[in-house]
Amino acid sequence: MLSILDRYFLRELAQTVAATVVVLLVVVAGSAFAKVLQQVANGSFPASVMFQVLGLQTLDGLTNMMPLASFLGVLMGLGRMYRESEMHVLSSSGMGPGGLLKPVLLMGVVLVAITAIVSLWVGPWAVSTSDNMVAVANRSVIAAGLDAGRFTDLPGKGGIIFVDTLSRDGSKLGHAFVETQRDTKDGPPHVKVVSADHGELYQESDASDRFITFRTGWQYDIPLGADNWRKMQYVRNDSSLSSVQSDDDDTDPSHSMDTLSLIRSRDPDAHAELAWRINSPPLTLVLLLLALPLSRQSPREPRYGRLFLAIVTFYLYYVVLALCRAQIAKGHWHSEAPMWALHLVVIGIAGWLMWKQYAPRKARVSAPA
Repeated sequence: MLSILDRYFLRELAQTVAATVVVLLVVVAGSAFAKVLQQVANGSFPASVMFQVLGLQTLDGLTNMMPLASFLGVLMGLGRMYRESEMHVLSSSGMGPGGLLKPVLLMGVVLVAITAIVSLWVGPWAVSTSDNMVAVANRSVIAAGLDAGRFTDLPGKGGIIFVDTLSRDGSKLGHAFVETQRDTKDGPPHVKVVSADHGELYQESDASDRFITFRTGWQYDIPLGADNWRKMQYVRNDSSLSSVQSDDDDTDPSHSMDTLSLIRSRDPDAHAELAWRINSPPLTLVLLLLALPLSRQSPREPRYGRLFLAIVTFYLYYVVLALCRAQIAKGHWHSEAPMWALHLVVIGIAGWLMWKQYAPRKARVSAPA
């Protein structure tokens, strides 16, 4: 049964954490939008799936955002109560650290559960879905910039292409017309005209180069300013399109694997990714416990002094965890025990800080007048 104070603390902390999640979600979405725009400009995938990829990448960003949002939300919520002397009034009435610990742990159970769902299921699903969506889009001539019923620049090659119809998935073409021009060393430029009854798009095995296969048509090779042009009937005629450009910062393939596949894999990168996902929920809980002593401040302290200290603490904590992950990925460590040891160390530091803050006050209260 929750007391009135427990419900009050839970309501205040929930509102602050929710507001922090919204703010950080906007920041994550803005960063993901800039990355997606760069990928579209580089030719990694077409603009037609840009917003879907943006939403999925934002979901993936929640894995790293939830621990920080929980930490800052609780820190700012309790910090406001300290600055407005609410906590000092409650402390003078006999409320000790246990009064804060109960509602924070209740809040922590919910936040840890949400982080676990995002880290172990939602994030990998979002990455895998995004990769599949981009792969399907790049197998379409629509991704190469073609459109039915109008003349279009031939992507990446120079020239003009016209198709009267396209299949819904953009892989099949109806009647087509292509005109390109090429220069020769010793003679005039040549214009090549290709007509076809139908065509289709295909990719090489590595999914990087794209080609249009024209079926059953005529090809004309016409030198400008001369009359020695050639006409050829063909059954199949292939023309290359712009290649799919890979990202400069290729992500680890294990990042898109589901958690069960990571468990079965013996690859060091997969082991490191699994360790990172599993450690996200306890990271949220440890940060919540650390927020208890860091949030305590007097009304005379700078408003954002503790917040700055908390951000620096989170950054150092996160960097050390990332270094542990790197060691696992390189095969130097075969266990995530150092990551769990780091969590225990931080819990010990949080407990020591709380004891240091509350023990002197208890001693003064118990001393005889």
